[in-house]
Amino acid sequence: MNLLYQTDLPTLGRNTDIDHHADLQVLQRIKRFLLPRDFEVSKDLLQQMQQGYGVADQPVDALLSSGIKFAKPLQQLILHEQGIVQTNNVSAAKALLQQPAFETLYQQFCQYPSWYDAKLAEIGAIAYRRYPLMLIWLLRNVALMAGYSIPALSLPLIKTGALVHDALPRLMRTYAYILAVSEYPAISRNQQPPLAIGTEGWRQSLQVRQTHGLVRQQLCSHDWDSDYWGLPINQTDMVATHLQFSLLIMRGLKLLGARISAEESQGIMHLWQLASWWMGIELARIPEDETEAWAWLYSYLATQQLDFEFGKPLAKALHDLPSQIMGEDNRRGQLVERINASVTRTLVGDDIGDGLGLPSPKWRYGVLVSVPIVFGLDTARAHNAAIAKRLEQFRAKRQDNMNWWLKKHDNYYQSTSTY
Repeated sequence: MNLLYQTDLPTLGRNTDIDHHADLQVLQRIKRFLLPRDFEVSKDLLQQMQQGYGVADQPVDALLSSGIKFAKPLQQLILHEQGIVQTNNVSAAKALLQQPAFETLYQQFCQYPSWYDAKLAEIGAIAYRRYPLMLIWLLRNVALMAGYSIPALSLPLIKTGALVHDALPRLMRTYAYILAVSEYPAISRNQQPPLAIGTEGWRQSLQVRQTHGLVRQQLCSHDWDSDYWGLPINQTDMVATHLQFSLLIMRGLKLLGARISAEESQGIMHLWQLASWWMGIELARIPEDETEAWAWLYSYLATQQLDFEFGKPLAKALHDLPSQIMGEDNRRGQLVERINASVTRTLVGDDIGDGLGLPSPKWRYGVLVSVPIVFGLDTARAHNAAIAKRLEQFRAKRQDNMNWWLKKHDNYYQSTSTY
């Protein structure tokens, strides 16, 4: 084991020597283009990551171990007290405040934390939401596919069947979540700032946190090997997932031609900092800016065992969706599949594409033709109000189409009147 990786904590089986796969394309690109020339992996950061494998979400786990599902009563109580939604009887929810863990969650979700800058988050949300088609493109072909190369992130999904047997609804639900997080006043039903109390992003963050706790409870009660993997959905792996939705999607947007300023980049990271804190990540573990985030991600990826066999079923489920929807012999579906694979190979790397069994179209770099198109649209948007209006109408139509699909096919959206 590399001396740098010798910490005061036991090394898990999931970890590898710091330079074991230094030739991985994504690591080479991060180090060459996104980190300072004098970058060195921090032993303190590795120590924090190692410690985080054994830490989950204490208040959530305490409530669920007592048989208390907290999401609905906590939501009802906060919305009632703030006059957003009146509920006839919240006495049962108020009684739960006697539970220290429920009180902890109440304090976390009933108001913005002092460090949150809603104006900065709004700047980030506006930039993030300019590109609805590219968001789902990057979510499935960059953020999710990159995660499937890491067994520790894939295994909970495999054991629960998520994204294998239920790939389309799961993908759409995740897409809906990242859109809910990034709502801002101009497109919000009540002109609310990003992640305001009572918004869909706030509600879903609360719901996702409970779901993660239930999955963790289920996995730990069966054959999960914590000595090898650490706890399921632990602090360190949750930070990695946080960076999939924030850092990796933002980087993909930039590579495909989006004009995202330094302030907008900061705003996107800040927006997701709150969403991820609400989902249970300890604030001190979340990277504060882009440079720190790339250093964190490099250090994490460099020390993970890569076994693509774990991620192949997940990658195949996502890859095959167009043909499943349009028909196996449908040429349009086959073309969409090849385009999706080209996005992964171009932006993540051929080695990960090969490992996950994705096809390798000869014209795969053709995806980069979007660069001048998106750059041109962004430039026109900034200087022509009519074009900006048309592009916003297109974005809104895509959102409406997705909402219609979710309300028709997904139980959560069928049962809520807030979306």
